[in-house]
Amino acid sequence: MEQGSARESARAAYALGAFPRTAADGRMPECRVPEQSRGERPGCEPTGSGRAGGRPAGEEQAARGEHIHGEPAAPRAAVRRHSVRGQILDALRAALVDGELVPGRVYSAPALGARFGVSATPVREAMQRLAVEGAVEVVPNRGFRVSERGPRELAELAEVRALIEVPVMLGLARTVPAHRWSALRPLAEATVTAAAVGDRAAYAESDRAFHRAVLTLSGNEQLVTVADELHRRSQWPLVSGPATRRADLLADASEHTALLDALVSQDLTVVQALVREHFAGADG
Repeated sequence: MEQGSARESARAAYALGAFPRTAADGRMPECRVPEQSRGERPGCEPTGSGRAGGRPAGEEQAARGEHIHGEPAAPRAAVRRHSVRGQILDALRAALVDGELVPGRVYSAPALGARFGVSATPVREAMQRLAVEGAVEVVPNRGFRVSERGPRELAELAEVRALIEVPVMLGLARTVPAHRWSALRPLAEATVTAAAVGDRAAYAESDRAFHRAVLTLSGNEQLVTVADELHRRSQWPLVSGPATRRADLLADASEHTALLDALVSQDLTVVQALVREHFAGADG
């Protein structure tokens, strides 16, 4: 009798929803239980717990943009500051290529910040990055001195770049199909456009983009990174020397288009001659 009463009580509790019903496939059904009432209905998991196809609760909260307990909130201000620093870094690099920042001269972060209409902090951060690249030197309590890079150092950089890029390009010329080289045509033409108007900053950027795209075909990301860094360092102006003439820029840019023509036609003899000539006498 007591056993029958216990069975009847269990059936009544089941009917009222005190215990979860089991789905046809034997899994526990999803329970719509508010977070604050966890544990009030035995066997249920909060919605989105990962059971019955739901995502973990942390992922649900993250998807809604909610702060997850125990994890730091997204640093929105840091993202904005990084964006400003990136813009300042690009502007400083362009000023270096154009010769607006004079080799040997010291510039302070506050003065440059006033010039760009920003605080000294993003300028200082950008300058520290340029110091790592060798474009400037830190002068304690004063600012940053633009590095004096002479013809010998630029020649050494060109030699190292040739040691890396020439064999890679010649190897690619034998294996890369013509249609992939044709896809690089807009990048080569961008160097010609920048050279035609004498825009050194635009030429420097498009020149690196072209070489980077060529080397990317090798599939070696480390090689691309190292070569791009060497390329950037070779683009700073000569010590007290004149800026590269427009005719020189056009000559370098024309080598890009001629090289592509040879690569598309798979004329390895012309490719080898152009690649070696490109590194022998140009900063592109």
